[in-house]
Amino acid sequence: MFALRGRFQERVRAPQEFRDMDGHVVLPRPLRRVVRFFVALGTGRIHFAPHTGTVSALALFAATGLYGMAIGGHTPEVAKATTSAAGFAIEDVKISGNDQTSEIDILQEIGLDGATSLVALDIDAARQAIAKMPWVEEVTVRKVYPGTIEVNLKERKAFGIWQHGSDLSLIEKSGSVIAPLRDNKFAELPLFVGRDAETAAADFYARFADWPEIAGRVKAYVRVAGRRWDLILDNGVMVKLPEQDLDRAMQVLSTMEEGQQLLERDIAAVDLRLEDRTTIQLTPGAAERRQVALEARTKQLKKIESQEDRI
Repeated sequence: MFALRGRFQERVRAPQEFRDMDGHVVLPRPLRRVVRFFVALGTGRIHFAPHTGTVSALALFAATGLYGMAIGGHTPEVAKATTSAAGFAIEDVKISGNDQTSEIDILQEIGLDGATSLVALDIDAARQAIAKMPWVEEVTVRKVYPGTIEVNLKERKAFGIWQHGSDLSLIEKSGSVIAPLRDNKFAELPLFVGRDAETAAADFYARFADWPEIAGRVKAYVRVAGRRWDLILDNGVMVKLPEQDLDRAMQVLSTMEEGQQLLERDIAAVDLRLEDRTTIQLTPGAAERRQVALEARTKQLKKIESQEDRI
């Protein structure tokens, strides 16, 4: 027990005494190498290569500059200027597949300023920016060194015009809105009017392939209460279609048009919603003329009856 305690106390005291048997100071082992190095450096036993100081100073300045750029957020600008000066400035942008998308708008989305470096250009950021443009469905952007960018687009296809309130928008077959209607170059596309008209437009429009004569005269397809459609013809006549059995209603309308030229007459609307009857609504002028004609006919009949009574 006493022997163990004695050994333990010796082990505890030993590291606290840094003197050898001659009374000299003994440094810890990690510090010995540092002291030896500085002693050798002071006595001239260590020699440095020529210009070591200059290189070290330049390295220090470079490290300080890089650190300052990183802290100040100037690294991209410096990289752009450096690589542009080295011959990697963007000199040409080749754009293909664009019909509705302006090349100027594409260049603005890429962010070219005349000194942009091909090396420093962020391709992913440029691709994402172009992909957000209204007409773009797919886009690829490639770097072609030393100074060319290739942009290839696949654009969305306009199927029709959707009127919602007073706004007009171009839509795809799926009903997705592409962009607001800005000019008349899409005037030949079919016009769909009303709430939910954009989503039901493609299926309904496809059914008129069997009635090309009538479809060619339709000025607008109007969605009513999200259930059925009305047709507005080029002469202003409204055709009210049923919710179900569209083929029957269109066959009735086609037969009346072929046999009686119904749609060329002075009428305001044709109501085909009821299966057992077709209702014709006259225009105000036609209704007034019809009333005058009926009154004249009534007077003529009364006159004939009066003459017969006298006989």
